[in-house]
Amino acid sequence: MNDLTRMSGILLHPTSLPSPYGIGDLGESAYEFIDFLESAGQHLWQILPLTHTGYGDSPYQSFSAFAGQPLLISPAHLIKLGLLEEFEVQNCPAGDEEHIDYGVIIPWKQLIFRLAYDRFLMKEDIAGSLRDGFDDFCSQNSYWLDDYALFMACKDINSGKSWLEWEDRYRLFSEELRAELTDAMSENIGYYKFLQFLFFTEWSSLKKYANEHGVKIIGDIPIFVSMDSADVWANRHLFQLDSKGYPLAVAGVPPDYFSETGQLWGNPLYNWQAHKDDGFSWWIARIKSQLINLDILRIDHFRGFEAYWSIPYGEDTAIRGEWLKAPGEDLFLAIESALGKGLPIIAEDLGIITAEVTALRERFHFPGMKILQFAFDSAEENDYLPHGFTSPCCVCYTGTHDNDTTIGWFQTLAPDDRKKAQLYAGIKDDSEIGWGLIRLCLGSIAAYSVCPLQDVLSLGSEARMNTPGVAAGNWNWRYRKDSLTPELAERLRELTVLYGRQ
Repeated sequence: MNDLTRMSGILLHPTSLPSPYGIGDLGESAYEFIDFLESAGQHLWQILPLTHTGYGDSPYQSFSAFAGQPLLISPAHLIKLGLLEEFEVQNCPAGDEEHIDYGVIIPWKQLIFRLAYDRFLMKEDIAGSLRDGFDDFCSQNSYWLDDYALFMACKDINSGKSWLEWEDRYRLFSEELRAELTDAMSENIGYYKFLQFLFFTEWSSLKKYANEHGVKIIGDIPIFVSMDSADVWANRHLFQLDSKGYPLAVAGVPPDYFSETGQLWGNPLYNWQAHKDDGFSWWIARIKSQLINLDILRIDHFRGFEAYWSIPYGEDTAIRGEWLKAPGEDLFLAIESALGKGLPIIAEDLGIITAEVTALRERFHFPGMKILQFAFDSAEENDYLPHGFTSPCCVCYTGTHDNDTTIGWFQTLAPDDRKKAQLYAGIKDDSEIGWGLIRLCLGSIAAYSVCPLQDVLSLGSEARMNTPGVAAGNWNWRYRKDSLTPELAERLRELTVLYGRQ
C-alpha cells in the first residue's frame, strides 16, 4: 500500500444511516454523512461488506461475493427515475428509528422493487432512458452477474432454500442448465440483474461524491464465502466439496483463550490447487471488482491466506481441526501481476498471529490493525498500547463492528483494567472514555485512525453492531438524523488537526 498519509475517519455501515424507509440506504442521508465527515476533517469512511446478505442479515454471509445489497437501494431514487410514485412508498413499516426490523423491511422492499421492475419493462418512456445503461452494465459484469441472477431465480423457485436442498435439476449446475433456465426464467433473471444495476448506479454516484469531497471509502470482504452462494453453486471445482456439492471440510478457528471449543464458521474451504491451476482468476476478478467500487479494501481473517483451520464437515465444534497451508504468497503475486503493485489493501491480522502471517503481510506492505480495546489488560506489555507501535504501516481503531462500543466495553472491565484505561487515556469522567480512546487513536503513529460512529456519539452497548457467536439481534443499529451536530463535527475536527491528520 503506497499511500500512508496520516488520515482519520469513521466506521459506519450504510444500513445504519437514518432513512424514512426502515433501513439506511444510499439516498440523501448518505450524502449528508459525507458532508459531516468533510466538516469534521475526516478523510476515510469505512464500511462493512456491501454484498447481498443471506439468512441472519450478516454482511459476512452473502449470496454472492460480487453482488451488491439490494436493501440499500433508495426508494427516493426510484421515484426520481419515474419507477415509483410518492404514494407507493408512504406505507413503509419503518418502525423504530434506531433499529432495523429486517422481517418487515425485506418483504416491503421486495414489493416495491418488483413494482419498479414492472414499470421498467412496461413503460417505454421510462425504460428508454435506462435501457442503454442497463445493457452496458449487464455486459460489463456478465462474469459474475449471470451466475448470480440465475442462482437467485433458482432460489425463488426452490422456496428460498439453500441450494444443497434444491431439486437435482437446479442443484447440479452445468452450462446446459444455464442455457435451459436462462430462457425459462428470463424475466426473473432480469429482475435480479436490474436490482444490481440500480444498486451499483447509486453506489457509483455516492462514491464519486465522497471522493470529490476528499473522502476515501474503505470497504471490506471476508476471506471465505457463504456455502449458500452463487460463487460455490456455479464454481464447485474451486471449493473442497464432494460429488454432490457437500463440503468435505469447513472453516473456523481453533480453541483459544476466548473459546474452549473454537469457532465453527461453516464456510466451505477453497480448493487452492484448483485456484492455482486457473491462475487465481476468480480471486483476481474478486479483488479487481472490489477496487473499482472502493478506494481501499480490508480483508477479514488475513491469517487464512498463510494457513487455515480445516474442520471435518459434520463436526459440532471447531476442536477437531488442523492447520493446513494456503498459497498466500503465490496468490498475492498473481494479483499484483494482474492489478499492479502497492495495492490499497488492509490486512485484518487480529488474534493469534504467527511470524509467517506477519511476514506475508509485510512482504506485500499491507497495513495491519491495532484495536485499542484490546490494549488494557493485566499484561505489562501489550502490542495494542499506542506507545508501543513500531511502524505507521497500520490502522488504529478504538473498536470494530465486532466489539462492544467503547463505553459498553469499559463498563465490563475489571477494576484494575478500568483504572489502567482511565490513566492511559487521561480521563476522570467515565462517560468520556470513548473520546479518550479517540484521542489516543488520532495521536498514535498509525497512518490511519478509524473510530466507529457509536464512539463519536458516546453511545453504550445498546448501539452495538454485532456480538460474535450470538445469532440474533445483530446488524440492526441506526443513528438518529439529529445526531450529527455542528458541535460534534467541530470537536472531532479540532482533535484531528491537533494530531496532524488533515
